[in-house]
Amino acid sequence: MPRFSELDLIEPLQRALQAKGYERPTPIQERSIPILLQGRDLLGCAQTGTGKTAAFTLPVLQHLTNNPPAQRGKRPIRALILTPTRELAAQIGESITDYGKNLSLRHAVIFGGVKEGSQIRALERGLDILVATPGRLLDLLNRKYIDLGRVEFFVLDEADRMLDMGFIHDVRRVLTCLPPKRQNLLFSATMPAKIVELAGSFLRNPASVEVTPTATTVERIDQSVFFVERGDKRALLVEFLQRKEVESAMVFTRTKHGANRLATQLTKAGLEAAAIHGNKSQNARQRALEGFRAGKVVVLVATDLASRGIDIDDVTHVFNYELPNEPDSYVHRIGRTGRAGRSGIAVSFCDESEGEYLRDIEQTIGQTIPVITDHPYHCAAAVPPAATGRRGTVRRSSGGGGGSRGGRGG
Repeated sequence: MPRFSELDLIEPLQRALQAKGYERPTPIQERSIPILLQGRDLLGCAQTGTGKTAAFTLPVLQHLTNNPPAQRGKRPIRALILTPTRELAAQIGESITDYGKNLSLRHAVIFGGVKEGSQIRALERGLDILVATPGRLLDLLNRKYIDLGRVEFFVLDEADRMLDMGFIHDVRRVLTCLPPKRQNLLFSATMPAKIVELAGSFLRNPASVEVTPTATTVERIDQSVFFVERGDKRALLVEFLQRKEVESAMVFTRTKHGANRLATQLTKAGLEAAAIHGNKSQNARQRALEGFRAGKVVVLVATDLASRGIDIDDVTHVFNYELPNEPDSYVHRIGRTGRAGRSGIAVSFCDESEGEYLRDIEQTIGQTIPVITDHPYHCAAAVPPAATGRRGTVRRSSGGGGGSRGGRGG
């Protein structure tokens, strides 16, 4: 694998990467950056956590620096990065700040759920790069605060999540506001037919980069499943979370109400917990994330949509308190641990109503998740028929709980 210094990146970007301690690109960066520096469109299949933000941010910064606008005056928006969630938009903005700190480019991040005044003022001052979520972008476009007529670089990130959240029509409306001559990039963790169709509508002879098969889980993650009655899940989770090796944990529920209720219950049990989901205000979500990053919040209870795009390297454990009804979501969930070269632990609780979900997950990831039976809450009635008698999959653990490999990084 090459070093960043071997890629054709300008010196100010190289210095910024060195300051971050980055020496070698990830596979998505190694393959995408040269293509994008050549000016080609790109279709990328990559999950969150593979390093794709830098894969498109670095070429954007280099392109804009090497090709300043011909006219002086207010800076036009020359790069638009469209992303589905507020958290992901904010993190992309932080990456632009980090990588572009030695450049004279301006950027802004706009999304809904917060007051628009500061966002409008940033737009009025002029900027080179705009990172946005669809709703607030279209609102300000319709009110003439934004002009996309000089965009040279368009990035559509997390396209499949745009589809899940009902934003595809908004994306198509944004595309009609862009000039015909531009470089385009689309990233998606999965490639359903509607995303392939969307990509074909605006990508021009794109290069394709796929660094991880859609449903392949990270090999460094130690996975296990516990069959348990629904009413015993909370007691089992509390037992896990009180262990010293659980330094930073994400717990997934299927609903916003369930996330709120569980976070409250965990707090009453003496754990530092916070919930994050779409009904939370942006300020509340940001406080929860900042507390989680700083270690003040040990447990972050999340729904799938709210967690997409959260980029935190030090999550030691992921708990599927409720199994997802979409097997691809399992892959995204457990990918929150085992990041940045570390290993991680993913524990799933399966009650008697979730056996079909477990079978779908195992079929999708192409492997059987080891079962832990040696714990006080084991429920034989919750074991789905296909799991009964699976040879070589039942693991025993001491002390009534699930990690056969404790501590940070397994």
